[in-house]
Amino acid sequence: MDTMIESLPHVGQLQISINVSAEMNYSAYAARRKVSRFAADEISMFMRGGEPTLVVANRLYWRVPVVLILPGRGDLGSVGAIDVDVETGQLYITPQVL
Repeated sequence: MDTMIESLPHVGQLQISINVSAEMNYSAYAARRKVSRFAADEISMFMRGGEPTLVVANRLYWRVPVVLILPGRGDLGSVGAIDVDVETGQLYITPQVL
């Protein structure tokens, strides 16, 4: 599992102390399945969820890349990402994502 911290300063001193509390109701596996289902049903049957990254921000969420797959060609790479709340399982989908 990777952890991503957003909004770090580019220069200067950096001190990171992480104390985050959240009810982890959705695992990385569950988040990936939710994104795969959404991508296949609502975007294209040639898309699925990739390997999630845990993002620590004002809330905890899984960032799941949406991967394009073509028959005979395999995985062609990420075409975007969908965030999944670790507590509620809500997909954070904006018009920019679609």
